[in-house]
Amino acid sequence: MDGMLSQDEINALLSGGIPDAPADAADAPSDAPADAAPATSSVQVDESALTDEEKDAIGEVANISMGTSATTLYSLVNRKVNITTPVVDLSTWDTIVAEYERPCVFIKIKYTEGLEGTNILILKEHDVKIITDLMMGGDGLNVDENELTDIHLSAISEAMNQMMGSSATSLSSMLGRMIDISPPQADLVDVAGMEKQEDISSFLLGTFVRITFRMQIEDLVDSKIMQLYPIDFAKNLYDYFMDSQEPETPPPAPASAAPQMAPPSMQAPSMGQGMGSPQMPPPSMGMPGMGAPSMDFSMGMGMNQGMGMQPQMGAAPQMGMPMPNINIQPASFTPFSTDVSAMQSQENIALIKDVPLEVTVELGRTSKAISDILDFAPGTIIELDKIAGEPVDVLVNGKLVAKGEVVVIEENFGVRVTEIIN
Repeated sequence: MDGMLSQDEINALLSGGIPDAPADAADAPSDAPADAAPATSSVQVDESALTDEEKDAIGEVANISMGTSATTLYSLVNRKVNITTPVVDLSTWDTIVAEYERPCVFIKIKYTEGLEGTNILILKEHDVKIITDLMMGGDGLNVDENELTDIHLSAISEAMNQMMGSSATSLSSMLGRMIDISPPQADLVDVAGMEKQEDISSFLLGTFVRITFRMQIEDLVDSKIMQLYPIDFAKNLYDYFMDSQEPETPPPAPASAAPQMAPPSMQAPSMGQGMGSPQMPPPSMGMPGMGAPSMDFSMGMGMNQGMGMQPQMGAAPQMGMPMPNINIQPASFTPFSTDVSAMQSQENIALIKDVPLEVTVELGRTSKAISDILDFAPGTIIELDKIAGEPVDVLVNGKLVAKGEVVVIEENFGVRVTEIIN
């Protein structure tokens, strides 16, 4: 052994040594790069998934629907709620993890009619505690001392059900189609320690739409909430929104609606031309009475055609042809009376004063599915479309005639009329 290796031996050592050395090396630092492993498999944001126009339209839809939700949240917490204009961008799960270090509440909303898909609303744990405490009659202070329980999750689910329900109603009127949702599902999620985000929804594995709002509830809450849309859901929402914005063009008028002009040779004479415009045969042709004022015009036409003559309706009378003497007078009509007082004096309202009318006071309205109505039980709360303190409607035989406020007269309810509807 002189220490020299042949080329074959060198190749054999290289081919056998390369797999062994990394195997040991991979075993040694296996714990160190554990955090780096997700970075190699992390999803990059696909910026081409949505155009700027699509982002603007989605932001407009989200702004209107979330504004309606803010009104509903105000009625639940009895505090002034302000939700600012949203910011729409594309995001991935890694971005959500980076911005939400501590546990947060994921609220999953599934659309069952009008739209197909699921979106997720993310609220911070602290905000959920304040909202639910206010809903249960608290002051929203010192809520961090208590843990988030199933009662809090149930309360926030009900709040989101009403908020997103009003949002769906707003979307229905905006998009011109019926929109409905299933009851939202709330879960407390530790995004930093979660390994399988598909357990919440599969669209979180790739690029999705993130809509960020700033929510303020007086001086108790001032933070961000986020709404996550799948790309397909956002594109469908954009298509429906653009279709609803297109003005409806009236159908073209049928051809029969356009005034049909008769050919010059068949055009009827106007009053200014006189009945003598068409060429009339001379009296020497043996046709007595043709110049009489009582001559029937259609008869004259038929006679001319029967004699092989072509009547020229618009042509001037030829020289030497006698014109019939026709007495033309302007039409006279009896004028209608415009004296309103005279007409009103003929009415006798006393004849119908004894007719009974049904007066109804409507506190508010809502629409529910049959399945929801079947679930009604004593203690069920039904939300109406009126805000607390808003005037009630006074209807007479089903027609809105006034608005008023509810009062108590001894032991009965009453309504003080505050406005008369014209």
